[in-house]
Amino acid sequence: MSDVRTDTQAAPATQSRGNPQGDFIWYELMTPDGDGAKAFYDAVVGWDISEGAPEYGGYRMIGRSDGGNAGGVLTLSPEMLQAGVQPGWIGYLHADDVDEAVRSIERAGGAVMKEAFDIPNVGRIAAVKDPQGAAFCVMKPIPPGGDPNAKSDVFAPNEPGRCAWNELATSDQKAALNFYTGQFGWTAGDTMPMGDMGDYQFIMQNGVMIGAIMTKAPENQVRWRFYFRVADVDEAKAAAESGGGTILHGPQEVPGGDRILIGRDPQGAEFAVVGR
Repeated sequence: MSDVRTDTQAAPATQSRGNPQGDFIWYELMTPDGDGAKAFYDAVVGWDISEGAPEYGGYRMIGRSDGGNAGGVLTLSPEMLQAGVQPGWIGYLHADDVDEAVRSIERAGGAVMKEAFDIPNVGRIAAVKDPQGAAFCVMKPIPPGGDPNAKSDVFAPNEPGRCAWNELATSDQKAALNFYTGQFGWTAGDTMPMGDMGDYQFIMQNGVMIGAIMTKAPENQVRWRFYFRVADVDEAKAAAESGGGTILHGPQEVPGGDRILIGRDPQGAEFAVVGR
């Protein structure tokens, strides 16, 4: 993804300061067609994406079957598309202090895409890039109901409908690892050889494996990719194809017994799913 949102709207967050610094606390789809995205992802992942909320600029919540949320959907305006914002997914990392996080990211060689701003009853957010150019957001949410112990549950490795894996493809794996461990307290886990592409470096957050960092192929962009867990990868593939999506890779079995599928939705955003 080469760019991110440039508006000042965001989801009514379910995440809170109950999450430690560096947790993934929100995932957001940016799309030019909210209705089309709802039809596609409801069928592929099993979500129930809401209608747009007028008080939040038409922002949609991604509802899970258990009643929780998996993230949100931002409908890109014509002005945003003309400004170069592309369809895609972006992840939000919890920051104890958004302004200090932004300053620290800049000192470490990252860049600010949108300066920190406040959304009433939601929290403080900034959009940034790491030194290699991968986009993400940092956020200090306002706890729902004022409960300081409330936590986001949008990431869970084994729960259907939630993000199960966060994968960074980068031009400099070692530098990216140093950046995220230094900024957010992640730690390096084991590695898995990938032949000519080098090692697949697993990353840990508070003892939980949350994803990996890999060296990107020369023809690909630096980017984060998020894998959402589905009950059946073959059914997800069929739904994606019948819904106008394009399959880019898979299904492929990966170590641990899961299978993955990578595609592009009808609106142009890359998506990825994982399942047993």
